[in-house]
Amino acid sequence: MRIDKYLKVSRILKRREVGKELALNDRLYINEKLAKPSSEVNVGDIVRIIFGNREISIEVLEIKTTASKAEAFGMYRIVGENKDRT
Repeated sequence: MRIDKYLKVSRILKRREVGKELALNDRLYINEKLAKPSSEVNVGDIVRIIFGNREISIEVLEIKTTASKAEAFGMYRIVGENKDRT
């Protein structure tokens, strides 16, 4: 599944367009490699997202094309978070 769509379906981001912008601005990584909006994400991948001063790393646990709010939280696990990235 494309990373921009995964971030939307898993409800990490509200809109797919935000994922696209993060990738185009070099703020999205899959397994420590810079990701494009169309980059494929697989179970077991570590995704790092940089939002301004905040950085979050997640492990992909499950991939679904659609998910309810309850199901979305089971699609990933937070493995790292840095709230004061300078």
